[in-house]
Amino acid sequence: MPVAIYYNPKCAKCREALGLLTDRGIKPRVIEYLKNPPSETELKELLKLLGLKPRGLLRTKEPEYAQAGLDNPALSDDAIIRAMLKYPKLIERPIVIAGNKAALGRPPRNILNIL
Repeated sequence: MPVAIYYNPKCAKCREALGLLTDRGIKPRVIEYLKNPPSETELKELLKLLGLKPRGLLRTKEPEYAQAGLDNPALSDDAIIRAMLKYPKLIERPIVIAGNKAALGRPPRNILNIL
């Protein structure tokens, strides 16, 4: 089964999640999403696989969150997705995809549920 991880090398949770995979002999496709952000279609598919609304995948402590006015509860899902596409740093990570399942690695051990 192919496995991929949306990854930021500066993120301790990402490194821990990648370690959990490699410790189990899994060599995932590593997607450094800050260098290669997902397209709108890919982001919507990730949300669908995760079973999350866009706000559930949003990093709220980044400066871009406030700059983009994302604390407004009236914003549409599409507006939040547009903001995540413009500022990929706002996408929570790590995200692991295994086959047709995905998990958000918060905490990293969550990814084990889809393997």
